[in-house]
Amino acid sequence: MTNLIAVEGTYEEMGAELGRRTRELVERSVQTYLRRFRDDAGLSAQDVTRWGATYLDVARRYDARIAAMLEGLAAGAGQPIEHITALNARTEMLYGTGYRDEGCTSVAVLPKHTRQGHTLLAQNWDWHPEQGPVTFLLATRDTAGFAVLTLAEAGMLAKSGLNSAGLGVCANLLVSDRDRGGAGVPYHFLLRGVLQSRTMSQAHRKALDVVRISSGNLLIADAGGEAIDLEVAPDVFGALLPQDGLITHSNHFQAPLPLVDRKAATSALTLLRPARARHLLEDAAAARTLELKDVVAALRDHYSYPDSICRHVDPDVAKGEEIASVYSVVMDLDARELYIAEHPPCERPYERWRLDDLFAPGAAPETCFAIEEDHA
Repeated sequence: MTNLIAVEGTYEEMGAELGRRTRELVERSVQTYLRRFRDDAGLSAQDVTRWGATYLDVARRYDARIAAMLEGLAAGAGQPIEHITALNARTEMLYGTGYRDEGCTSVAVLPKHTRQGHTLLAQNWDWHPEQGPVTFLLATRDTAGFAVLTLAEAGMLAKSGLNSAGLGVCANLLVSDRDRGGAGVPYHFLLRGVLQSRTMSQAHRKALDVVRISSGNLLIADAGGEAIDLEVAPDVFGALLPQDGLITHSNHFQAPLPLVDRKAATSALTLLRPARARHLLEDAAAARTLELKDVVAALRDHYSYPDSICRHVDPDVAKGEEIASVYSVVMDLDARELYIAEHPPCERPYERWRLDDLFAPGAAPETCFAIEEDHA
C-alpha cells in the first residue's frame, strides 16, 4: 500500500510534523540528490548551500505558506534548510546536465465526455525507481480547512495532486534552450503553488506571473469542468486547450514558442505518447461514455515497450540511470478522489483515497482496478 502522511495545522506545524514522520526518508532523499548535485552538476557542498539559501528567499517571496512548510520540514527532519530548498529545486540545480529523462504522460478529460459527468485528470510519473521507496502521498489541511493531496518525494511538497477546491495538476518535464540557473521560482514550487490555489485563475497566476528559470508542463483541470495545459519556460509560455474533450501531454513542447526543445529528440517516445493516449481514449470520449477504467487502461498501455506509456526499465540503460513508471495517478476532481498504483501499474491494482476521509484515524484506501488473472 502506498504510504500516506496526513498532517494538519499551520503551515509551519504541518511542515514540522511531516519532517518528523519522514525523517529517515528525507535523509535518504537528500543524500541521493547531494550525490547527484556533485557528480552530475559539479556542485560543491558550498554551492548547494548558497543556492539553497537563494531558493529559500525565492520561496518567501513567492508564497509564504510554502516557505513556512519548508522551514518546518527542515526543522522536523533535522536537516539544514538549505538542503531542503535545494532538494525542492532539484530540476534547476541539475539543469544542463542531461540528468532529466522523466517520461511522464498526462491526460485530462472534460466532464461532458465522461459517463459520470466528472472531470478526470491522470498521469504516469516516470522517474528513477530508486525514488519510489522515498515517495508517498502527502495530505495537508490548514487551519482554514483547505486540504491538498499530492504525490511527493521525501523532503518535497508537491507533484501531481488535487485540492479541496476540486482543482488538480499533473507535471511533465520539458527542457529548452532558455533554461538557466539563477534566482527564479523552481518548477516544484510552481506545482505546490497551483495546488494551494482555490480557483483556476489563481492557479494561472501562480504558474505564469512569476520569474521562471526552467521549463516544465502543468496540466491543470478543475471540478468546474475546464482544463488547460500550460507549457512554461523562462520568459515565455504557451497554452493548450482540450480538443474533443481531451488534453494529452508528454515531454515536448506542443505550442509554437520561440525556443529550442532540448527533449523532443531524446525523451522516450515523447512525440507519440500523447497521440497514443488520445487514440486509446477518443472513441469513448466521443461517445461521452469515458470512465475511470478507460483512463487506467490507457496508463497501462505497452505500445513500444519498454518506452511505453506504462514505462518499464530498459535493460540496456546504465545502472543508476534507469527510468520506469514509478507511480500512476488518476483523479476524479468532482469526487475529490485520487487513485494510485505503484510500479508497475500494469501489474498492480489502484488504491482509491477520498480527500474527505484522509484525516480520520485509521484512514485506509479501497482497492480498485485489479488485474484480471489472464492478464496478470
